[in-house]
Amino acid sequence: MGFGDLKSSSGLKVLNEFLADKSYIEGYVPSQADVAVFDALSGAPAAELTHALRWYNHIKSYEKQKGSLPGVKKPLGKYGPVNIEDTTGSKEAEEEDDDIDLFGSDDEEESEEAKKIRDERLAQYESKKSKKPALIAKSSILLDVKPWDDETDMAKLEECVRTIHMDGLVWGASCSCWLRYQEAANPMCS
Repeated sequence: MGFGDLKSSSGLKVLNEFLADKSYIEGYVPSQADVAVFDALSGAPAAELTHALRWYNHIKSYEKQKGSLPGVKKPLGKYGPVNIEDTTGSKEAEEEDDDIDLFGSDDEEESEEAKKIRDERLAQYESKKSKKPALIAKSSILLDVKPWDDETDMAKLEECVRTIHMDGLVWGASCSCWLRYQEAANPMCS
């Protein structure tokens, strides 16, 4: 990936072909990618490289805003067409970066002692997990009972409703209230 050497005519031709249908190196607005490629050029491209010259003049107009353009500057070889081999030396920089160990571990593989400790902790976790009782799903039901008329005995009605027995059914408190000139009972179960 990359444009090749942008100081040579072959690199500039690749850049020109790349910009034939694009206004910017990445995206639809000027970014740090454009700044990186612009800085790699030794000067304005020749007049016959119309797309590269158009792009160069456009990015040159952002001279004062270069630092505030969006994006992150990457090595020059990260930009451009995929089928061109990178000759800018960014592969060497990538290989050097691979050697850096951010977490300070000396070896890549897990030692026997660390593996033993991890296995013990996993076994303890599994045993604690198996000792916990299974979670029983519960539902709360509000049973709204409305009598036929105002002469219905609400206490007797509640007593009849509470005769319903099912597995896991526990009757809770009930209340009786008036709804538009009519009393209604609300036994609760859970």
